[in-house]
Amino acid sequence: MKIFSFKSFFIIIYIVITAFMFSTFKSSILIWTSFLLNALTLFFITIYHLYYEKTYSPFISSYIVFNFLFLLAAPIAQINSFYEIENSKFVNFFPFKEELAIYVNLLIVFFNLVFICSYIFFKKKTLSIIKDPVKLKKQKNLPAIIFILLLISIVTFLFSFSFAKDELFNPNWLKPKDSSKSVVLLWKKFLFMVPLAGIVLCYQYHKKINKIRSNYINIIFFFVLFLILLLWFKNPLIEKRNALGPIYLSLVFLFSPVFFNSNLKMLSFLFFVMIILFPLSSIITHSNLTLLEIYNAPSLLMSHINVGIISDSFNTLNYDAFSNIMASIDFVNKSGFSYGYQLLGSLLFFFPRSIWVSKPLSSGQLVGDHLINDYGFNFANLSNPLISESFINFGVLGVFFTAITLSFFLNIMIRWLNSNQPLKKFMAFYFAMHLIFLLRGDFTNGFAYFIGPLLAIVYLPKYLEKFIIALTNSFKNES
Repeated sequence: MKIFSFKSFFIIIYIVITAFMFSTFKSSILIWTSFLLNALTLFFITIYHLYYEKTYSPFISSYIVFNFLFLLAAPIAQINSFYEIENSKFVNFFPFKEELAIYVNLLIVFFNLVFICSYIFFKKKTLSIIKDPVKLKKQKNLPAIIFILLLISIVTFLFSFSFAKDELFNPNWLKPKDSSKSVVLLWKKFLFMVPLAGIVLCYQYHKKINKIRSNYINIIFFFVLFLILLLWFKNPLIEKRNALGPIYLSLVFLFSPVFFNSNLKMLSFLFFVMIILFPLSSIITHSNLTLLEIYNAPSLLMSHINVGIISDSFNTLNYDAFSNIMASIDFVNKSGFSYGYQLLGSLLFFFPRSIWVSKPLSSGQLVGDHLINDYGFNFANLSNPLISESFINFGVLGVFFTAITLSFFLNIMIRWLNSNQPLKKFMAFYFAMHLIFLLRGDFTNGFAYFIGPLLAIVYLPKYLEKFIIALTNSFKNES
């Protein structure tokens, strides 16, 4: 019998990091206790995920890592830097208010408890469906679907030069010239994602037992073209890192699922990369040493390791989630709830503002404008976590129902992940990686950035197949 396992090792690392954070956390006892309650709730979710959740669920892995990094580690580091400093402000210029920070922690705990309880409740229904999956029907038209997807991708490539040029020579945060947000979404989140569907279907054909030799050779050629097009459409010069991660991690899952095929593997990977590797990388990025000095004498780097350097890496807009929840509550206190108007704007993101003149701003921009007008901040394109999105719309009641809705949707994705349909399985894993971005917000962007790939990867091939079948039947009827 194994006395010590990697699972136990991970839990020890998790506890050691958490204990270190709290042992060095300088704050009032009430703030310290509120964060401890937050940490304990998340720890129990982690224990459930690793020891009691038998079904593979990368979604909960992403959920845990997001909460630990953005709603626990980052705000603790930020508030720690305020110790004995009067009139302290977060990086978004929002002043540190102890009572409000405690309230935010209680909201987070409430959201997490409602989420995990409803998740477990819905999971019982999900498990019964997974045990009896729908059989995958034979796709006789698979080569034709792949060919049409390739044609669409090639046409997109030919007509995207001017757009790609704008993306290449402009910063990622700057909107491309002469391109509305709808146009950007159409290119980047729909058309540029079509090669991914082609890659998945080519791989599906490769795994078929009975393959026609001539088709198989063509499929290999198409597969290579799809990969080249994907690298052109989705590379670090054109796309943001948070959008590239889900794409290429999903491809790793497609080709070698053994790397991510358990809750422990998935959680360990995300935890190491986002919570350990990224903060530690600040030792290099914030060090005065040159790369040549580090190469010649790596031991010099050890002398530059400083907890303050790692903490400073959290005092950036990349980790503004907690302070933006505070700012959102402050906005509601002054302006009132939106009663679903903000949510409606997010769900109907595809409606152009020229038609819907009173279309609401995204919540990130709304709170950003609030920080500019009331606190002298200078940037409006901010994140806005799902918790504060819910609060802006319906207050605590919104937080309650959003937690339930999220848990319900994740159970749908678990069904997709365990289905026999490769495109749905791929899209489910993609969503698990995208979930961190969705939770960080704002919801308008997180939702829109998922719907485009969903249409390109799952529904475009589906309706192409229906079109081919209808066309074939019409020819048969005529003959």
